[in-house]
Amino acid sequence: MATQAKRRRVSCGGRRRSTPLRRASPLPRPQRRAARGCAACRGSFAALHIPSPNPGPSSARAAVFSAPSELFRAGQRHCACLSQVAGLAGSEDPAPVASFLSWCRRVGLELSPKVAVSRQGTVAGYGMVARESVQPGELLFAVPRAALLSQHTCSISGLLERERGALQSQSGWVPLLLALLHELQAPASPWSPYFALWPELGRLEHPMFCFQEPLEEEDDEKEPNSPLMVPAADVLNHLANHNANLEYSPNCLRMVATQPIPKGHEIFNTYGQMANWQLIHMYGFTEPYPDNTDDTADIQMVTVREAALQGTKVEAERLLLYERWDFLCKLEMVGEEGAFVIGREEVLTEEELAMTLKVLCMPAEEFREFKDQDGWGDDKREEDSLTITNIPKLKASWRQLLRDSVLLTLQTYATDLKTEQDLLSSKEVYATLSWREQQALQVRYGQKMILHQLLELTN
Repeated sequence: MATQAKRRRVSCGGRRRSTPLRRASPLPRPQRRAARGCAACRGSFAALHIPSPNPGPSSARAAVFSAPSELFRAGQRHCACLSQVAGLAGSEDPAPVASFLSWCRRVGLELSPKVAVSRQGTVAGYGMVARESVQPGELLFAVPRAALLSQHTCSISGLLERERGALQSQSGWVPLLLALLHELQAPASPWSPYFALWPELGRLEHPMFCFQEPLEEEDDEKEPNSPLMVPAADVLNHLANHNANLEYSPNCLRMVATQPIPKGHEIFNTYGQMANWQLIHMYGFTEPYPDNTDDTADIQMVTVREAALQGTKVEAERLLLYERWDFLCKLEMVGEEGAFVIGREEVLTEEELAMTLKVLCMPAEEFREFKDQDGWGDDKREEDSLTITNIPKLKASWRQLLRDSVLLTLQTYATDLKTEQDLLSSKEVYATLSWREQQALQVRYGQKMILHQLLELTN
């Protein structure tokens, strides 16, 4: 049986992965807020908003972190609003790409002659394109560890180390954010040419380009590595069907092609296997349907309970259903704030959803026996598998409960699928939407397509 911590990650939409590199995901349900600058934090650059570890899918709760007095005084001397600092960095240099490439040569950051940093031919802002055809396994660039920006390499590393105890948070981001704020406003920062490539940070759509080095398998019980900034790697845009991946070695970080990349095509990294709601929360964009093969839709666990309650007729049946629910809670299969996560091609919470359907639908006598055994001694049958392709073969009672749960979930949206389809099919109407409205539409549409697929499979 999965541990509670593991189940919480899965039920919140996170993906279990063993592949190298991903951009840092500081929270189980990743959402980020920009660090507040001068006006927002009233003179202290040490007032940072750190999201709660369990925000709901449509809300974010924040706790204010207050730095120690020494950092507070440093903030009063040097603080500048992020958007102002980034604006200066991007406007003073007339040729930011040339300056960045010159900086790369100075710090030993090796770019393959087959690639180029450019705004031309990219999906958004700066990106990296292939000047020549690239084959899988070819090195695109290598970043020496000395060029990385982190709490350990910045010019206030000693101060951050001394105050390490006061800077702890669940996200682990506080030291890096303070290092970043300091380096952004430092006129002689070694990373100034790197910052010049950034757009204005005052825009809420701007992502935080941060990576987190994975632990070795034998180190799984250790604390996660500190997040860090990787110049050149964060130039690459994201695509679920990416064609490059970052690999870690003792001396450098290497971006390596994973697919053939034709001349003139953009080079894409992956920020992780993320649904569109995760991409928009963390990075401010989505992948239009059907491009994001990692998209998911949530069915709240309590919605399945509500759907099951609809089928009860007398008080005794309702009491028995709550008994079944309490038993599922004891097995750590469900929770009041959890969600079953349905992907395009798989049920990410297959174990939890299968057990929930089984317990809520089994006959009363079978449930008593099952409960007496604490859920043990039950062999999983192939016909009970919750793979997407097997859903039509499930027991009728399971399919009906799942279908009723999907219908209740669809009722929570303010609009139906046809309304979303009409908006997407009309280029004129779609163009009148703001950027945020367009991205929110893509999130809703992708989720509803997954839910409607479930309706078809359970019909």
